[in-house]
Amino acid sequence: MKLFRLLPLAALLLTAGLAQAAAPAIPATSGLDLSGFDSKVRPQDDLFLAANGAWVSKTAIPADKAEYGSFYQLRDLSDRQVRVIVEALAANPKAIQAKGGVEQKIAAFYGSYTDLAAIDKAGLKPAKAMLASIDAIKTPADLARWLGSAQGAVNTPMVLWVMPDFKEPGINRALTWQGGLGMPDRDYYLKDDDKLSQARKAYLAYLTTLAKLSGEKAPGAAAAQVLALEKRIAEAHWDKVENRNPVKTYNPMTAAELAKAAPGFDWAAFMEAAQLQGVDRITVSQPSTMAALAKMSTEVPLADWKAYLKLRVLDENAELLPKPYREARFAFHGNALTGAKEERPRWQKGIAEVNGALGEAIGQVYVAQHFPPAYKTRMVELVSNLMNAYGDSIDGLSWMTPATKAAAKDKLSKYMVKIGYPDTWRDYSALEVREGDAFGNRARSGRFEWERIAKRVGKPVDRAEWGMTPQTVNAYYNPSMNEIVFPAAILQPPFFDMAADDAVNYGAIGAVIGHEISHGFDDQGSQFDGDGALRNWWSDADRQAFEKVGAQLVAQYEKYEPLPGKTLNGKLTLGENIADLSGLQIAYKAYRHSLGGKPAAVIDGYTGEQRFFMGWSQAWRAKARDERTMQNLTVDPHSPAKFRANGAAVNHDGFHEAFGTKPGDQMFKASEERIRIW
Repeated sequence: MKLFRLLPLAALLLTAGLAQAAAPAIPATSGLDLSGFDSKVRPQDDLFLAANGAWVSKTAIPADKAEYGSFYQLRDLSDRQVRVIVEALAANPKAIQAKGGVEQKIAAFYGSYTDLAAIDKAGLKPAKAMLASIDAIKTPADLARWLGSAQGAVNTPMVLWVMPDFKEPGINRALTWQGGLGMPDRDYYLKDDDKLSQARKAYLAYLTTLAKLSGEKAPGAAAAQVLALEKRIAEAHWDKVENRNPVKTYNPMTAAELAKAAPGFDWAAFMEAAQLQGVDRITVSQPSTMAALAKMSTEVPLADWKAYLKLRVLDENAELLPKPYREARFAFHGNALTGAKEERPRWQKGIAEVNGALGEAIGQVYVAQHFPPAYKTRMVELVSNLMNAYGDSIDGLSWMTPATKAAAKDKLSKYMVKIGYPDTWRDYSALEVREGDAFGNRARSGRFEWERIAKRVGKPVDRAEWGMTPQTVNAYYNPSMNEIVFPAAILQPPFFDMAADDAVNYGAIGAVIGHEISHGFDDQGSQFDGDGALRNWWSDADRQAFEKVGAQLVAQYEKYEPLPGKTLNGKLTLGENIADLSGLQIAYKAYRHSLGGKPAAVIDGYTGEQRFFMGWSQAWRAKARDERTMQNLTVDPHSPAKFRANGAAVNHDGFHEAFGTKPGDQMFKASEERIRIW
């Protein structure tokens, strides 16, 4: 869920009325992929399969993927587009003759990653320095310093970050977060479940292989020690639902208070090694976890910690090591965890790698080639319409009192919207990239990014900064900034098509826009005010009414069963489900308003209202392997695609009116039972 400086959005969005012009001319295409429809399935029975059933039945998930669909096809397109940019640099020495320039860095970074022959020849040598630094740990203080120095390079148990303070969103503060696990979530270590048990066995086998390849004398014993330590770390972790509560995770402490709350760990050495010495305050997101980890730092033998850190380094960097490491990593992370049958092409992994290290430098070229100014103009119009529709929805709420409505409208008026790309690009001049050093390039880029972030502590928040690159197929809402962000790469079919019918665009990208707007008013975002501060702006009665409706949504989604015997976690997915439902509702209002009271033409046999919902469903076109579905059920706050498409539509009055649902239809839901939030 990086810039163009938008107009003051508060002014733009509160003064720009929704279009009242005549209905637009009939477009050349509806934008619907009719070949993917299943004519044997009625939308009244299953909207997702009606729009996607033929596609689902005839499309095989590519061997190198765990899931596939609209998002993944668009991400593949973005990767191919970036590949052309990157390989053109590598093939044109004149463009990179300025040694050390950003073009040279992009070419060297990508070229080093994709040169498997050189990586195989180098063996374990590139990792020797990092592994030696682990061997040099002799005391608990040394361990603390190593964990601090590894920030940005290794996923340690104590993760540091810097972001706007929840109560003072204009100032950047440091925070701690739980980490350090080699499997996706604590549930993989702790739950008594057949599928998770199989994953644990595969993980132990993988750790044993890493230990053997790296020369451990007793690889099986070393792997068992590491798994036991990770299980203990997992036992200390908060679960995913707890971590969604910003009030629970906001625990600011001074250095002295942190040392008292989590005694036994050398926090001063840790913070100094992380270049955060002298910070006046740090937010401890999971205090009990930090206390448990501090205790472990002295109770667990240093030999176990060192074995753990070595295998963490090897696991996280296996892609940059010889073929046996890469094959072992794929066997676990690819096949065992997600069901993928083959590895992704090396070039595509290389694009992800260079995007992570030098993303905004590549983004400048990407935008120039793939994001015409007309796209941004159209998006500004769509966002304006959606914001106005959301304001109308707030005005029409029957369960909210006037005072809370006024606070909600105030928050909406302060939204900042970022579309396409940044207008101030990131400077990579201090990043060192060496040809033929894939392992070192990753470590240096991670540390470069961490040092950039660490320098922000105590300084004003830069509201122009982006959290995604322009070539990222995604979007997000940031509650501390009260902003919605739409990178250029998502503004393409099937989400956004300049040549397509408005109904389909509103059902697809319109609902995506509405989704991100709605995150400011979901169970998490609604706890932040218009200035991004964690503050209760609700009356007690209004909050209770909101939570009552949310509980109904939790109950609805917990009835969905993506795998036999495996239902959704309604509390984990609540925020995304609220955003899906609310986003679809306001996108529909904006679409209807855009017609100016005139009926839309019938295209491809569907009314405008029907095309809106088919466009919505088509946007969520996807299928996944069982292993990936299990992983997503465990860690992903989003519902699976089918339940996103159907779960929101079944509560939408417009859907039932558009398709004339009636009792007996599988998607019929009586009006009085439909869940309406915003």
